[in-house]
Amino acid sequence: MGNAQLVIDCAERLSGQADILLFPELTLTGYPPEDLLLRTECDRRVDQALDLLKSQVTDTTLVLGYPGVRDGHRYNLAGVIRGGEIVAEYRKQRLPNYSVFDEKRYFEAGADTVLFDQGGVRFALTICEDIWFESSVGDAAAEGAHVVLNLNASPFHANKTAEREQQVGRLAAKYSLPIVYANLVGGQDELVFDGASFAVNSQGVLACRAAQFESAEDIVVYSQGDLLPSRVVAPLQEDEEIYQALVCAVRDYVTKSGFSGAVLGLSGGIDSALTLAVAADALGGDNVDVVMMPSRYTADMSNEDAVKQAENLGVKCRAIPIEPAFNAFLGMLDEEFAGLPTDVTEENIQARCRGIILMAISNKSGRMLLTTGNKSEMSVGYATLYGDMAGGFAPLKDVPKQLVYRLSQWRNRDGEVIPQRVIDRPPSAELRPDQKDSDSLPDYDILDGILGCYVEQDMSVAEIVAQGYPESEVIRVTKMVDRNEYKRRQAPPGVKITRRAYGRDRRYPIVNKF
Repeated sequence: MGNAQLVIDCAERLSGQADILLFPELTLTGYPPEDLLLRTECDRRVDQALDLLKSQVTDTTLVLGYPGVRDGHRYNLAGVIRGGEIVAEYRKQRLPNYSVFDEKRYFEAGADTVLFDQGGVRFALTICEDIWFESSVGDAAAEGAHVVLNLNASPFHANKTAEREQQVGRLAAKYSLPIVYANLVGGQDELVFDGASFAVNSQGVLACRAAQFESAEDIVVYSQGDLLPSRVVAPLQEDEEIYQALVCAVRDYVTKSGFSGAVLGLSGGIDSALTLAVAADALGGDNVDVVMMPSRYTADMSNEDAVKQAENLGVKCRAIPIEPAFNAFLGMLDEEFAGLPTDVTEENIQARCRGIILMAISNKSGRMLLTTGNKSEMSVGYATLYGDMAGGFAPLKDVPKQLVYRLSQWRNRDGEVIPQRVIDRPPSAELRPDQKDSDSLPDYDILDGILGCYVEQDMSVAEIVAQGYPESEVIRVTKMVDRNEYKRRQAPPGVKITRRAYGRDRRYPIVNKF
């Protein structure tokens, strides 16, 4: 009933100011509800929420999304509630079944154009994916619609706002039909929705744009056959919108999961530095704890920079050296390892010592552990299972290394939050003497370029080499990606900010000989 109450609260605030209140796709359940839809209890609760809305909102027309079983089939619906009744219902026609979407698993497709009348104006209903197909607006125009209302749960990825506006504006201009596009806002598991609802007039010109990553109530006026100009919020630039997506995702995942705050390990490196900045901006410095866990290989500058950043953000910081635990494990394994050379095993033990400490603090404090690994590392397995991969949420899971640097520079735009030395120094896991990431990986400009081609564009080795990358490096990197699928399956969820994220967006078998 929580979402229904939000609708009621909005109707009370805007009572007398608007004739129609338009809400996003699947307003009552949130998106995506996944297999909750398969429970009859879900149907019952949706019906209860609809009954509540019909009884509580009687002086304003509501247009909102919800699932429902009709004629023995489940549909993704847009309903019109007026005067205590559902006066019209539209069934979503285009069901996306790619990328992060699984709608054909749950819904049947509708086929009919649905219009309703409000004060002599004829409004047509569409839902999300429908607007990416010309027939949705063409059919509405043919039926005599004056305005198209489009309910959305469109997940964020970088630069998507402009794509939406261009598509909707093109259709509006072609059919001389104004379109109002209402989008969901907030984080849900691995997805984040940026809002940025908008409206275009019959020439396809932007009449209104709401803010990104903020709940908003904007009024659009239809008069004399078209939409009048209204508030148009400037879009965020790419780095800022990605950063705000991370902040929104962390805030909603942690708080909606019932945690009191977050904890993370602060190493003095760039990834944990950016993760801390995001967490503090999302939850407030008082609700974030950081722990430094130095080892025999940790440089003094790493500790100094970690302390400085924690002070910059007003975050409580303490040090728990891992040397006693590391020595204890080495002693326990001394006989087992006798005669064997030191290798990555000892490096992983250090990471797992840190994981145990952080998980213990998370358990005791009730604060969620955030992991700090980035997409480049997750891609090639440059991370330790049950060590630095241990945690509840991975804010940077879909953020390539080079983008980590860009976002860090952006966060420092108004003054140093992340110490500049953290940004400037060569990255290192500090698990052995004088270690650098470049000892094990290609330079990040090459690595991220190859990963973009292989992971996000599904290019073959030959196609990537044709882009100008060294063949030996392409083969090495793609093999690492394939070999480490098993690690990614055991990683915590993280927010999608690129076109192709790991998790629900990119699904590969762990065992295969492709």
